[in-house]
Amino acid sequence: MLKPATKSNSAPTRASTPARVQSRFPVWLPALLLVTVTVLAYQPAWHGKPIWDDAPHIAKSELHSISGLARTWFEPGATQQYYPLVYTVFWVEHRLWGDSTLGYHLLNILLHASSALLLLVILRRLALPSAWLVAAIFAIHPIQVESVAWMTELKNTLSGILFLSSVWAYLHFDRTRSRRWWSLAAGLFVLGLTAKTAIATLPAGLLVLLWWQRGSLSWKSDIRPLVPFFAVGLLAGLFTAHIERKLFGAEGGEFNFSFIERCLIAGHSLWFHLGKLFWPANLTFMYERWAINQSVWRQYLYPGSMLLLLTGCWLLRRWNRGPLAALLWFAGMLFPALGFFNAYSFRYSFVNDHHQYLACLGMIVLASATLVWLLRRWRLWGQVPGYLLGLALLGMLAGLTWRQSKMYADMETLWRTTLARNPACWMAHNNLGVVLDMKGQPDEAIGQFREALRLKPDYPEAHYDFGTALVSKGQIDEAISQFQEALRLEPNYAAARYNFAAALLNKGQIDEAIRQYKEIIRLKPHRVKAHNSLGIVLLEKGQVDEAIGQFREALRLKPDDPEAHNDLGAALGMKGQTDEAIGQFREALRLKPDYPEARNNLRNALLQKGKSGGVVR
Repeated sequence: MLKPATKSNSAPTRASTPARVQSRFPVWLPALLLVTVTVLAYQPAWHGKPIWDDAPHIAKSELHSISGLARTWFEPGATQQYYPLVYTVFWVEHRLWGDSTLGYHLLNILLHASSALLLLVILRRLALPSAWLVAAIFAIHPIQVESVAWMTELKNTLSGILFLSSVWAYLHFDRTRSRRWWSLAAGLFVLGLTAKTAIATLPAGLLVLLWWQRGSLSWKSDIRPLVPFFAVGLLAGLFTAHIERKLFGAEGGEFNFSFIERCLIAGHSLWFHLGKLFWPANLTFMYERWAINQSVWRQYLYPGSMLLLLTGCWLLRRWNRGPLAALLWFAGMLFPALGFFNAYSFRYSFVNDHHQYLACLGMIVLASATLVWLLRRWRLWGQVPGYLLGLALLGMLAGLTWRQSKMYADMETLWRTTLARNPACWMAHNNLGVVLDMKGQPDEAIGQFREALRLKPDYPEAHYDFGTALVSKGQIDEAISQFQEALRLEPNYAAARYNFAAALLNKGQIDEAIRQYKEIIRLKPHRVKAHNSLGIVLLEKGQVDEAIGQFREALRLKPDDPEAHNDLGAALGMKGQTDEAIGQFREALRLKPDYPEARNNLRNALLQKGKSGGVVR
């Protein structure tokens, strides 16, 4: 089983692979094979369309400029989450391949495959005979599909490679005591935190690794060099927890748990993730959200049995430190997602496959080392039957990954698959309804919204989406009721307020619609569409100067918005500023050549100046 390498056992470990195999196959060949198999295993996701929150991550138009890039770093709340390095990569990707999803997916897959190779380098340095097996399982295990096939989870693949790079550099520092290696490890760690602060557990993981190697820890050589890592990680974690609560809504009744209840969530979560890792059946995008009740004695079995397991591994440490090290790594890396800190995703479920992207390494190493130990005992290690067994295991995992990747082809496939595996997922019912409504199937969509509200009546998004579907059917009064209920449940719900304003306009209630648009701008000052819509309504009321102000603000926020240029031109024309209006119409046509309204407005403005309309053919 998993034991630390020492001087006495490192030589046999390195020689465990037959010499003829090493000479026949250069090390780059199996590495290339591993990358190739990984890329092919994810083939069904190569062209996967944006799902759930992919679009706001990769295509938020107001962030596509240089100033938008600066906002991702210096304005928490400008992006879905404050992970500026991730959004910087998305920014670059959008410049490279726009809305084509192939590039986004291939980058995620290649980052994941590169992490597997880096993991291989680290484990070979630690002289683990199961290094290749661990790297291969990490690369093609289906539990990783959510992290790799979901474009948004660039957070995991990017922070993962920076995490492992920092571990690699720190192990060099541990061997050489060179400040340059320590600085490199620290720099990579800090950079990784800007991709995902869940890797704040890295210094604790390094201490587990060092303890597994040595059997004890020294304050001077082991703990003191990691104190700055702990400090930076703690600050980053507290900042992210604050941002999740205050800016992204991870607070309120759905997050009010006592400490005991959070311990119950943590115990259940640990066993759940272990179960999915060792038996990856019915993996889905969103699992059932458990009902937590500290008065139900059965729920205490989860944390209680986990404590018993930890105790057993602790007692076993004198014989073999591997099981305790593996379990500590697993639990430690999962700690940020165990329920002790609020995360917005806890609204839907306490567990997700992507939570254990790095945590699973501890158990994969333990399981792989145990398999190698058994093969050695049976004298199959390095023999054909042993290789066949390993290939069969990897082939099965690759097949499961290929099948699981199909789930991420598009939003309808994602939500239908989720509901097939978790029928009570109210969020999936609602999101499937949105997809159906966008496809022009409002009746089917309304059925999904009704089911979502039956499962969760206080779901503001479902009320909002239900109202939007009713608008498409012309049922404005019913839609207004749904928007009002959404805003009663979530007063800061800007999108619901926007559609509410549009419905009010449909009913001729212009003053109330203006009030709603102004409230949206108060809540979301950078919402370009709200400024433009308010300007249009003000223009209809004859408040031309105020309308021009709103159009100019919209263009300040998004200079390349053709609609805002056209609307500003119309307002300037009403003020008699024809030359400036002509300039705005021409700019709108430059940005959007097939814009008939701007072309017609330009022709009329030119005719008003007494010029020929032929110049705008």
